[in-house]
Amino acid sequence: MFTQLQTAEGPAAGRLERKIWREWSKSGSPAMDLLLQRGRDAMEAGNTAIAIEHFTALIDHAPDFAEGWNSRATAYFQAGQFGPSVADIAQVLTLNPRHFGAMSGFARILEDTDQPDRALTMYQAALAIHPHLAGIEDAVKRLQTAASGQEM
Repeated sequence: MFTQLQTAEGPAAGRLERKIWREWSKSGSPAMDLLLQRGRDAMEAGNTAIAIEHFTALIDHAPDFAEGWNSRATAYFQAGQFGPSVADIAQVLTLNPRHFGAMSGFARILEDTDQPDRALTMYQAALAIHPHLAGIEDAVKRLQTAASGQEM
């Protein structure tokens, strides 16, 4: 799928991305999938504390399931807890080195914590895997423009 993602355009790239996310979201256990869904539902409802609890339970029971870590990293980010989010992102990338979502999330944290050079490198790594990742090309252009000293 990742090879196809490199050359896909427009709607085809979007379909492949959704397929990858669906695959990443399969833990292999209905009970773990339920914890993932409950956490996502809590996130959608704006209850990050409950989401973090569900994702933590998921990670406790399925520590090799990268999407559990990624989901909790996202919840921590939304709660403004960058340190725990980065720790979880590191675990995601250990388990799934091609997780472009975790890479782009880490890049966003780097950008938000005034580390533009590192953010640019991470955004570019995500684009190397998924060249049509929404919003990332704009982030790269913005950081490259800022690095060159030009006004946007």
